[in-house]
Amino acid sequence: MEPQEHQQMLQQVQELEKPTFCLKATVKQAKGILGKDVSGFSDPYCLLGIEQGVGVPGGSPGSRRRQKAVVRHTIPEEQTHRTQVVTQTLNPVWDETFILEFEDISNASFHLDMWDMDTVESVRHKLGELTDLHGLRRIFKEARKDKGQDDFLGNVVLRLQDLHCREDQWYPLEPCTETYPDRGQCHLQFQLIHKRRATEASRSQPSYTVHLHLLQQLVSHEVTQHQAGSTSWDGLLSPQAATILFLHATQKDLSDFHQSMAQWLAYSRLYQSLEFPSSCLLHPITSIEYQWIQGRLKAEQLEELAASFSSLLAYGLSLIRRFRSVFPLSVSDSPARLQSLLRVLVQMCKMKAFGELCPNSTPLPRLVTEALRTGTVEWFHLKQQHHQPMVQGMLEAGKALLNLVQDIVGDLHQCQRTWNKIFHNALKIDLFSTAFLELQWLVAKRVQDHTAAVSGSVSPELGESLFQLYISLKELCQLGPIPSERDRALALDGFHRWFQPAIPSWLQKTYSVALARVQRAVQMDKLVPLGELTKHSTSAVDLSTCFAQISHTARQLDWPDPEEAFMITVKFVEDTCRLALVYCSLIKARARELSAGQKDQGQAANMLCVVVNDMEQLRLVIGKLPTQLAWEALEQRVGAVLEQGQLQNTLHAQLQGALAGLGHEIRTGVCTLAKQLEVGIATHIQKLVGIRESVLPEDAILPLMKFLEVELCYMNTNLVQENFSSLLTLLWTHTLTVLTEVATSQRNCPLASRRLKVVLQNLEICFYAEGCGLPPEALHTATFQALQRDLELQAASSQELIQKYFCSRIQQQVETTSEELGAVTVKASYSASEQKLRVELLSASSLLPLDSNGSSDPFVQLTLEPRHEFPELAPRETQKHKKELHPLFDETFEFLVPAEPCQKDGACLLLTVLDHDTLGADDLEGEAFLPLRSVPGLTGTQEPGEVPQIRLPLTYPAPNGDPILQLLESRKGDREAQVFVRLRRQRAKQASQHAPQPRR
Repeated sequence: MEPQEHQQMLQQVQELEKPTFCLKATVKQAKGILGKDVSGFSDPYCLLGIEQGVGVPGGSPGSRRRQKAVVRHTIPEEQTHRTQVVTQTLNPVWDETFILEFEDISNASFHLDMWDMDTVESVRHKLGELTDLHGLRRIFKEARKDKGQDDFLGNVVLRLQDLHCREDQWYPLEPCTETYPDRGQCHLQFQLIHKRRATEASRSQPSYTVHLHLLQQLVSHEVTQHQAGSTSWDGLLSPQAATILFLHATQKDLSDFHQSMAQWLAYSRLYQSLEFPSSCLLHPITSIEYQWIQGRLKAEQLEELAASFSSLLAYGLSLIRRFRSVFPLSVSDSPARLQSLLRVLVQMCKMKAFGELCPNSTPLPRLVTEALRTGTVEWFHLKQQHHQPMVQGMLEAGKALLNLVQDIVGDLHQCQRTWNKIFHNALKIDLFSTAFLELQWLVAKRVQDHTAAVSGSVSPELGESLFQLYISLKELCQLGPIPSERDRALALDGFHRWFQPAIPSWLQKTYSVALARVQRAVQMDKLVPLGELTKHSTSAVDLSTCFAQISHTARQLDWPDPEEAFMITVKFVEDTCRLALVYCSLIKARARELSAGQKDQGQAANMLCVVVNDMEQLRLVIGKLPTQLAWEALEQRVGAVLEQGQLQNTLHAQLQGALAGLGHEIRTGVCTLAKQLEVGIATHIQKLVGIRESVLPEDAILPLMKFLEVELCYMNTNLVQENFSSLLTLLWTHTLTVLTEVATSQRNCPLASRRLKVVLQNLEICFYAEGCGLPPEALHTATFQALQRDLELQAASSQELIQKYFCSRIQQQVETTSEELGAVTVKASYSASEQKLRVELLSASSLLPLDSNGSSDPFVQLTLEPRHEFPELAPRETQKHKKELHPLFDETFEFLVPAEPCQKDGACLLLTVLDHDTLGADDLEGEAFLPLRSVPGLTGTQEPGEVPQIRLPLTYPAPNGDPILQLLESRKGDREAQVFVRLRRQRAKQASQHAPQPRR
């Protein structure tokens, strides 16, 4: 409103006849007043009125002129008001209201006098009420005053201009003298009102109706102002508007109940046309409920209130029916607004007023449920119309249906996450179930019609559209209750059968897309490792992603029928295995393409390493198929419809065949790498033989070890651990083969053998690589152990070989458990002080009968071996015994010999038992070996004490020859070796002529 217009209207109002101004005074109660009667109590009452034209000087109670009986003496009797008398109390309660008119507030004052009602009683009655000396004093005082005169208890004098529009407080009662300054307090309530206002509305309408229209005007103004400023109204009136309403309600003397009802009617009407929070309706609902008495309202007011209930209920249900659009989740406060609306409706329907005025109303939960059901159907049709394609066709119709189903799934998710909780908390309504049951029926009808229209072969584009629709329907069904919790079948049950004709198209599309991705990935691959820790190339990563997508598609499909699900899984596995083999062929071809024209063989080897790693990565991915395709769950599903073992024979056979093919490809690649290294290893080993004798073995093998260090480090860097281990195994086997061949060709050259021995030792360390290479059990093969023994022998000198020979014979004797050839018994000791070895040959027993007479002529030859350790000591012999198989020799032999050679390995006393032959050569009965290091007295400084007897079994030399003797025999230029071999061959020949006979 323009200021000028406002001023004109204000002028018109001011020119109207003034209304009648009134003070609505309520005398509530008093406390702590004086007791004027003999009993100590009083019978108080109040006189009150308004004095016109006389102000109270000073404006404060302390400065007022104390005047007794001011009401009686200064205010006309017709303007004086009186309360009831409350008998015998010091804390009276009146709660009486009076309307006091006045003309000019500036010179008017409110006066209240409190008196004690005095009645004429006999002295005897008063003495009967006497309780103390104070009561006696009151009797004497009353005797001096006039009979029937009331006692003054105090007064309250207030200027009207000092009062607010409403006052409610305790005021002190002022005395007329200082005798009793503390006279208690009086509780007064004031309200400045008027009546007979000259405005047109006041003359024609009740005050309640005027207040309602004023409130509507102010609320409309507030909402409009906030909308103009693009803000939302919070439901609070401005201070100016609140003041106007307060003054109007006060001056019109409207009750709180009528104010609450006016507020309800105004807000409930405006809520249906303006935007403001529904929570504004809660306060008037609570106020009306608290103060509700049907008799307070007239018939037209009751009708108006009932109409407001029905109107708001209908409007609220219309909002609930359209809650998806009225309360969109894109607006952050939408859930709170809907929750507030439901709370208002719930509280309204719980009101006593609603129950009395709308007794036939349907229960709110039923109304809301029906509104939600109707609204869901309306929303579905709006969405269907929105997605209607411009061009009619199967593909376009399929896309439109897919978009519709996706919108429905999204809406159900919103219902489940947000809306359902709100409706359940407010009304115990399951919105989600209501919406789901309605929507699934509507969707099922349209999807069934669409799939039924698909005939013949399905194009890739249409197949993709159908697949996406199938996935969306699966998601929709998964939102619903599980079958065991449903009380009826759903329209979407078994919907997968509608899509059965499209399955071949889906499977073919999956394979075609995957094949194209594999080909593109290989074509773009540079066969370079992705990083230090990731040793495969980009195509392996792309292939893993491709296979993961196939598995994802299989999980999305998740065909419900077990038998068909098994066949689909078989197809997926078959396609995956086929793609794996295709990838192997493509990646090898890519390696040949990139290696063509490469002069650097190391670069080609690097590419080959990457190819092997890619195939190894592929093998790992393929191995995860049972988990990714959930074979275990599939086996449980199809167990009842398939023959036992069919799944194992089909799926697992396919998988094992693919893994075997990949393993073969990997081994082929590793073998190719190994062959490139085998040539270098063989070349370096061959060169060792030709290096001059002055070069130490440790220096001679340096080129070989450096070559292996570089190549193996390179392979370890570029191969995954499993393939690197396979490569090491192949190289180790090949290296042992080469070493064995070279060692065989150089068996007569101790120098070369010593070098090969050092090579074997270093190669073992190199291939073990401090635990990072081959484990000991893989290194110490039978070939390795045989080669190690051979090189140990070949690297030894002839004297060392002779020592080893006697060590082996001693060990052979220890392992002999029978005395088939007989035995000899000796006692041997060594005197360190005399450096003398003393041997007592006691006897021989169970000898073989070598003569034709069935007996023998035995004697024993004693020799200290090996001869190069004891060159000065000649062999000794015992006496010959005729025709005796158990001779008792009892002869002693002493050998002057230092202790040092006796303590060496192989040092022994050789006891050769012979059968003396007069005409020919002596025959061999057997040999026994006494290791010298075990002779008492040889170790330590003490002389031996009691020397034990030692029984030694007789043995023959090995009939098939000994490897040590063969090695010695091959050293033609070594005279000592030849003499030793000749003697041992002679003994072996003698042994072969007399095979042991079974004993009786």
